[in-house]
Amino acid sequence: MSHGHGHGHTGPVPVGPAAARVVIGLLTAIGVVVLVGLVALWPSKHSVEIPLPFQTSGGGAVVTEAGTVVESSFGPCGSPSIGRSFTGNPVPPPNNSYECQRSVIAVESGPNEGTRTLLEIGPGPGQPDLAAGEKIRLVRQTDATGATAYSFEDYSRGWSLLAVVGLFVLVIVVVARWRGVRALLGLLVAFAVLVGFMLPALLDGKPAVPVALVGGAVILYAVLYLAHGVSLRTSSALLGTIASMVLAAVLSWAAIELTHLTGLSEEQNTNVQTYLGHVSITGLLLAGFIIGSLGVLNDVTITQASSAFELAHLDPDANRRAVFGSAMRVGRDHIASTVYTLVLAYAGGALPLLLLFSVAGRSITDVLAGDAVAIEILRSAVGGIALALSVPLTTAIAVALARPPRAESSNRRAPAGRHAR
Repeated sequence: MSHGHGHGHTGPVPVGPAAARVVIGLLTAIGVVVLVGLVALWPSKHSVEIPLPFQTSGGGAVVTEAGTVVESSFGPCGSPSIGRSFTGNPVPPPNNSYECQRSVIAVESGPNEGTRTLLEIGPGPGQPDLAAGEKIRLVRQTDATGATAYSFEDYSRGWSLLAVVGLFVLVIVVVARWRGVRALLGLLVAFAVLVGFMLPALLDGKPAVPVALVGGAVILYAVLYLAHGVSLRTSSALLGTIASMVLAAVLSWAAIELTHLTGLSEEQNTNVQTYLGHVSITGLLLAGFIIGSLGVLNDVTITQASSAFELAHLDPDANRRAVFGSAMRVGRDHIASTVYTLVLAYAGGALPLLLLFSVAGRSITDVLAGDAVAIEILRSAVGGIALALSVPLTTAIAVALARPPRAESSNRRAPAGRHAR
């Protein structure tokens, strides 16, 4: 009895030195492989030319400036002041050939700060409806004569986005406290890996699957240990997640090869193929499948590892089979709820596409088998398979670590009826 009450509630159940050495050895070996892959796949320093859709008329990168709508009204268009920098009022149009929305914009940054410009926007779907007082972003270019020309880029969302993100950070820190802070740090690391390694490596023409696996492994090491601390409990979840990520990569490759997905139904993929021909669209699909599965896999594996360790702690007399069975009952409920989350998240992302197909008069079979919808179906299916298989895999690893060998051996000597459920 004294042994059963000797464990701290938050500490892991002690394991044998052999199990600890296996875990540490495996994670160390995987870490070395990941570091070698990181070095081998690190992008080169050469720059990639800016694709045509993102160039200015002079062939350079788009430069934006801040602006505020001073006044906006419908009236005759064709003013010579369109996009020009001026003070006072714009020059009236020479004739009244057509009407559009005329907006005077105060330029608030760049070399012409303090001046105004005029935007004329014709009516039509998707066109911005500017109102006085709204903050916008302006594209600043130089025309053939060397004069500055402005055009509408987008609404300014800097402060509003910052407010929403700030609220997100505040809620996470208040509710989860220091663990929430560590989780946010892990999120920053994940973003840094994505922007600093994965995207440049893909632009450099590196193979997408190794890039996604190496980048995903770096993210997992950082996120899990930062958010949940360095322990055998976290390590078991990390092993299970990495194994499930590799499984998701294999399944994604097999699914894309089997169904001959091209990804060209999505406009951004078509643009990539047109302007970045050295980047593989199939590889991008694979990388997207792999990275997209990490969040839900991490959620499930850390829950399973925690469940196994807690169950082993609460019932020191239970053998590994009993702990595994109890943890799997928790895992099955988690699978059921998470699969809904996974599928509905992808369905929500494809909702505009499904809406268009619903009025196209095509059969449901054609719609579901089409490239655009098939991508979302395969994402859900691959993610669901990897999710389901990660539960027994992680549970088995965690149970092997959570049950001390001495308890296991004493359970073998105990009468069989003592552990009946």
